[in-house]
Amino acid sequence: MATAGLGLWKLLRGVRQLELHRLILALIIFCLLSMAFLAYYISNNPKIKEAPPLPFSDCGGAGMAPGSSTGAAGWAPGVQRAPLFIPGHHAQQRQVKAVDISRTDPVILLFVESIYSQLVQDIIAILESSRFRYQTEIVPGKGGMPTLTEQNQGRFALIIYENLLKYVNLDAWNRDLLDKYCSEYGVGIIGFYKANENSLLSAQLKGFPLFLHSHLGLRDYRINPSAPLLYITKPNQVEQGLLPGDDWTIFQSNHSTYEPVLVASTKSSVSMTHFVASPSRSAHATVVQDLGLHDGIQRVLFGNDLNYWLHKLVFVDAIAYLTGRRLCLPLDRQILVDVDDIFVGKEGTRMKVSDVEALLNTQNKLRALVPNFTFNLGFSGKFYHTGTDEEDQGDDMLLEHRMDFWWFPHMWSHMQPHLFHNVSVLAEQMRLNKVFAQEHGIPIDLGYAVAPHHSGVYPVHTQLYEAWKSVWGIKVTSTEEYPHLRPARYRRGFIHNGIQVLPRQTCGLFTHTIFYNEYPGGSKELDKSIRGGELFLTVLLNPISIFMTHLSNYGNDRLGLYTFESLVKFVQCWTNLKLQTLPPTLLAEKYFQIFPEERDPLWQNPCHDKRHKDIWSKEKTCDRLPRFLIIGPQKTGTTALHTFLSLHPAITSSFPSHSTFEEIQFFCGSNYNNGIDWYMDFFPLPSNVSTDFMFEKSANYFDTEVAPKRAAALLPRAKILAILIHPADRAYSWYQHQRAHQDPAALNNTFHAVVTASTSAPRNLLALQRRCLTPGVYAIHIGRWLQYYQPSQVSASALLCGVCKVSLTVTVHRCNLNLDEFCVTEGNFLKVFFS
Repeated sequence: MATAGLGLWKLLRGVRQLELHRLILALIIFCLLSMAFLAYYISNNPKIKEAPPLPFSDCGGAGMAPGSSTGAAGWAPGVQRAPLFIPGHHAQQRQVKAVDISRTDPVILLFVESIYSQLVQDIIAILESSRFRYQTEIVPGKGGMPTLTEQNQGRFALIIYENLLKYVNLDAWNRDLLDKYCSEYGVGIIGFYKANENSLLSAQLKGFPLFLHSHLGLRDYRINPSAPLLYITKPNQVEQGLLPGDDWTIFQSNHSTYEPVLVASTKSSVSMTHFVASPSRSAHATVVQDLGLHDGIQRVLFGNDLNYWLHKLVFVDAIAYLTGRRLCLPLDRQILVDVDDIFVGKEGTRMKVSDVEALLNTQNKLRALVPNFTFNLGFSGKFYHTGTDEEDQGDDMLLEHRMDFWWFPHMWSHMQPHLFHNVSVLAEQMRLNKVFAQEHGIPIDLGYAVAPHHSGVYPVHTQLYEAWKSVWGIKVTSTEEYPHLRPARYRRGFIHNGIQVLPRQTCGLFTHTIFYNEYPGGSKELDKSIRGGELFLTVLLNPISIFMTHLSNYGNDRLGLYTFESLVKFVQCWTNLKLQTLPPTLLAEKYFQIFPEERDPLWQNPCHDKRHKDIWSKEKTCDRLPRFLIIGPQKTGTTALHTFLSLHPAITSSFPSHSTFEEIQFFCGSNYNNGIDWYMDFFPLPSNVSTDFMFEKSANYFDTEVAPKRAAALLPRAKILAILIHPADRAYSWYQHQRAHQDPAALNNTFHAVVTASTSAPRNLLALQRRCLTPGVYAIHIGRWLQYYQPSQVSASALLCGVCKVSLTVTVHRCNLNLDEFCVTEGNFLKVFFS
């Protein structure tokens, strides 16, 4: 009986365990289904849309997102900032020594304690963005001052000190040397004083009637309208609210040479107790201008670094003023706002009718502030009417108002051009987009296009340029990739195959940044960029800016409208810049008038930049680029060396060119404009990338001024070979070479007459003289190559004809080519000299 009961109990327990397992399994399945349903519901239902943020009010605080109360600077919504006029010393009535810009080179000398400090990086960023030349020097000790003059010409137009104390505490010799230079050549000084834990609370600046009071917290920043240096900065504005940090320094002086530029109030009377009794929250100078009435040298002194945006603006004005507007951009600023991917956006993120109405309304408002302002819309016709019903109506409204905008084409299916290797297939994609435009009446005469993801523009995809010209008649495009995406201040323009390529700028808006409250880092990051941050500096430091935005930035929270309306108002509140918009062809014409030196591109190795490699055709390979160059000079035995090296089984020479005497002559002439695809066609695919060495020989490279820079950009790791013989022997050899080619100047003149000809000699005789003598100035030419290549990469040797058997071995080992030993036989030499 007990046994039967025990068996029944085990059976019941097993059933209960089975039911429990089933229950747990059912719960797990239910949870998974619930999560899947929730994910589907969230992803397929429209987000509850809040009201878009309001743009900044006119010279007031930023428009507030719903639920916000005050701005970052402590402003209330819509409150107008009242201008504050500060009684000045009437600087314009004082005699200020004019700057003589003719006696100095337009170069800035920057003294730093460390090139890695944030202040130095900020200074360099502004100088490089403005394309100002500068030289960086570590602050000198005794005898460490760089040469300041050369042949009675000043080498520097402006001196900048990262640390003002390093200037005032210079040893007597260097201080006297520098001050005499500045006084005689009319050179100004900019200095920064950043308080640290060791700084005195109050002190007199050594040698000056100026007192410093540090470690202060300040508020309510103001611009003194009497400051003479103001140029871009608009006076009478007030930045209300607390200034960041408690490490500010203010300047006090009773001397008439000092004029406040920026002034602020202290946070409270408590912070004033350690210097001069003064009414609470009265104005104190944080940036002062020394008019030179004390010692004949003009200076601008900052009581902090450049972290605060207004300091960057005044710093730009200080450079302009102290260099007599020599290092200064004009006040005109051209801006163009591209709206990429029209019709392309993902369903649920595209523009609706109300968004198009807002686009038109904002465009009209901006035209009152920026002459000719027009949104520039880029389209891919394949995606027309691929959104929701509301979004399709938005598409229709865009086309209804098509004549109110400018239009430019992308690819029909938004494909990346570098994926098309056949120019006819690429052109067909463009024709489909063109037919779409014609059927819908879209104006297509702008002469401008943008490739999806900037593919094919740089690195150059030749097929794209050919198709653009044949289908659309494109004259202008833009890219953010030349020469690299980052840092943005290095972006430049160039011209290739008749198409002008302009630099394109980002503005912090991408396809995924569509909601104000979900902006990466918070909405304050977007506002910071507009209010004196990256976006503001882009306009400040670039005479021409083409901004990239996307369709989705004009739907949803309409961040595109918010950003550019706020930016324009902020720029006009705080600066005297004159904003305007031109169509792309006129914009390109103006750009290359300002920067004519950028017409010629500088080709770089696509494999050294991951972004470039991603938008470069997979059919192309950097393995076809040479690993060393024979650069000349002419008539030194370069052809013989070329022949010897070609005998080595692991060394492959370039194919001969039929148009330039067998040499490619890529880096030294017009062939460079053909691009790297043309260059690589002269080299075979290596059979073994790790062991095969390809090279080319062009003897004109040696003394061509642009060749080292071009070669180093494309082949930075290449070895450089030059053959040097006595310059007189080289000159005579060239003279005989020209006689053999029946050059009249050589036939009618002796060698002595050629090399001693005066500057009044016939032009053809002087041309022959230059080709005889100029390549022989070895020190200058080798020095130029060593500016771009490490000494370990350059070998300059004599090719000894008497020991030809070892010349190959010597060359290989001198250049560290690490090739297997190869024996040159007598038969090979017979072939070299007699074939």
